[in-house]
Amino acid sequence: MSTANKTVVITGASSGIGLGLAQAFLNEGYNVVGTGRSAERLAAAARELNAGERFLGVAGDSSKPEAAKQVFQQAIAKYGKVDVLVNNAGIFAAKPFTEFTPEEIEEQIATNLKGVLYPSQEAAKHMTARKQGKIINITASIALQPISNVPALLAVALKGGVNQATRALALELAPHGVTVNSVAPGVVDTPMHAPETHDFLGKLHPLGRIGKVSEIADAVLYLAKADFVTGTVLPVDGGAAAGK
Repeated sequence: MSTANKTVVITGASSGIGLGLAQAFLNEGYNVVGTGRSAERLAAAARELNAGERFLGVAGDSSKPEAAKQVFQQAIAKYGKVDVLVNNAGIFAAKPFTEFTPEEIEEQIATNLKGVLYPSQEAAKHMTARKQGKIINITASIALQPISNVPALLAVALKGGVNQATRALALELAPHGVTVNSVAPGVVDTPMHAPETHDFLGKLHPLGRIGKVSEIADAVLYLAKADFVTGTVLPVDGGAAAGK
């Protein structure tokens, strides 16, 4: 199936997994609308991607309903439609639950939950009207299988909630021809993780290493093409979700 003239919206596209996803979709022929809170970082991403008119950066906080609405308005104005939404923006912190401040809890709720809900709401409106489309959430393997020596209750609670929301929204939108799935990565080699931590982090996965951004992108691209898959949470985690 040709992907020419298809458009994907990717939240958190200025670095890490989001930037890798943007490049992967561009390589597949998509137009890419990338969001991020920093206009400067989005501009740097645009220069790195070097995709010309096929990449549109839209600065804004996807946890705000007006920002989510603006992203879809700009995407539709420039490219005519949105075929795929990838809710990638997220933050992760591992420390004992009692050490989280109220400000940190609110920030995680905003980014990891509201930052999925509001863009998905805009996507659902647009895609159900067109009777086609795909919503793909980036969650976390640890939400499927918590790890005793990585205290991360907020990630487990919020990403786990998104996993369940994936299933619920998949059922709600299935009659309208829209699929909803999630990819649950393990630890991935991004600037978030210093090289000296890779050996320890790799041991959290049965395959003995951390993941590559390209491996997450491969899973997302599969779900972007899969017309008969919905309500699935796909672990890409070197076996971590299977347990230890």
